[in-house]
Amino acid sequence: MTKRPNPDEYNPSFSTYISLVPEGDIETILQEQIEETLHLLNSISEQQAHFKYAPEKWSIKEVLGHLADAERIMAYRLLTIARGDSVSLPGFEENEYVQSANFNRQSIKELLENLHSVRQSTIHLLKGLEEETWLQKGNANHSVVSVRALAYIITGHEIHHRRILKERYLEAEAFQTL
Repeated sequence: MTKRPNPDEYNPSFSTYISLVPEGDIETILQEQIEETLHLLNSISEQQAHFKYAPEKWSIKEVLGHLADAERIMAYRLLTIARGDSVSLPGFEENEYVQSANFNRQSIKELLENLHSVRQSTIHLLKGLEEETWLQKGNANHSVVSVRALAYIITGHEIHHRRILKERYLEAEAFQTL
């Protein structure tokens, strides 16, 4: 099932991500978008991968690490709810995760491979779901969320960050001179 989730299936704070997802099969969209992201970034140098468009912002490497971490967390939430577990899942503080991970020590190649692996795992998880499972709801970060909404949040989150990478990082004059 790839119909867009209804507003009662997620916290309104995720509506921007969900609105970014184009119509179509969510598994296909996930596969195509990871290929676009890998293509966009696989030719940047190690020096370029450390670029920040402002001092307080994340480097490109940190954005990639954040994407993988956030997808892992959302996919775990999706798995937990899909399997019928009624536990209330915790939130996470993205800035603390990025700071603790020290993604800048990893190579850009390793970070891209990691993101690709996480995405393949997410796609395999989604392929195994029964149609009715997509509508199951649970609680994550003190909000109701459905399996379907989580798949859309994962998708829209990457679209959001890829746009930022293109517009604020790769097109920056300072990046071009590295």
